[in-house]
Amino acid sequence: MTISERIAITGATGQLGRLVIAELLRIAPAAHLIGIVRNASAAKDLAERGVELRTANYDDPDAIKAALAGADKVLLISSSEIGQRVRQHGNVIDAAKAAAVKLLAYTSILHADTSPLALAEEHRGTEALIRASGVPFVLLRNGWYTENYTGNVAAAIQHGAVLGAAGHGRISLAARADYAAAAAAVLASRETQAGRICELAGDNGYTLADYAAEISRQSGKPIVYKDLPEAEYKAALESIGLPEAFAALLADSDANAAKGALYDDSRQLSGLIGHPTTPMAHSVAAALAR
Repeated sequence: MTISERIAITGATGQLGRLVIAELLRIAPAAHLIGIVRNASAAKDLAERGVELRTANYDDPDAIKAALAGADKVLLISSSEIGQRVRQHGNVIDAAKAAAVKLLAYTSILHADTSPLALAEEHRGTEALIRASGVPFVLLRNGWYTENYTGNVAAAIQHGAVLGAAGHGRISLAARADYAAAAAAVLASRETQAGRICELAGDNGYTLADYAAEISRQSGKPIVYKDLPEAEYKAALESIGLPEAFAALLADSDANAAKGALYDDSRQLSGLIGHPTTPMAHSVAAALAR
């Protein structure tokens, strides 16, 4: 990679964005990294590591265009604002086209084109906009992060149960850091990535019963998996404060995971990052250590 190559990362202060930047600093120290942030004061640590900060958000087309000016490659990390994402992503895609970037990488969802998950709809819409834009692209179709579950380890121990609606469905979990490493590898590659579609998922599939058993093993506490009908799981999520629409999406994801929608055994992720994906047991241990 030449020192003149400029790589812009949207959502740079988010959990995934920070990990991508850390990995790029490690594997591509000659690159000029541009962190697109909402609030530069929250990213002083990135600036101290040599990342150029540019302030913009997905809702401001002019600011995004200014922020991507001069970029050679862009990582579009999907917005967290469900229901607004196609419009927001469209602003970034338009800005990438205006900047004539060499590559636009987008964090989509596993098997976006065929996934039955309600969450996949906005990703399909975004992928369609990317294709129509004519911008060279790579689709990083990320599977489920182990942290989607380990963030609730303390609650599982407190209540002695993991709740879900995934039945016996196997979920190909990988750590967020694994997906970040994949994005960094694509962005730092000297080889042409344009047109590539990466179906990224963990090497191993786990059921939520496996997850509950692992928490129990490591914590020494009795933890069971309680499988619920989709509607009951949605209600349980709402009861702990999740908005109705978000609870519905999570319950839908679990229900479809029961049918195999979050399983993939292609091992493209470990192939891309050059090592096995993080075992669930390691992620559980990290969560328990916090």
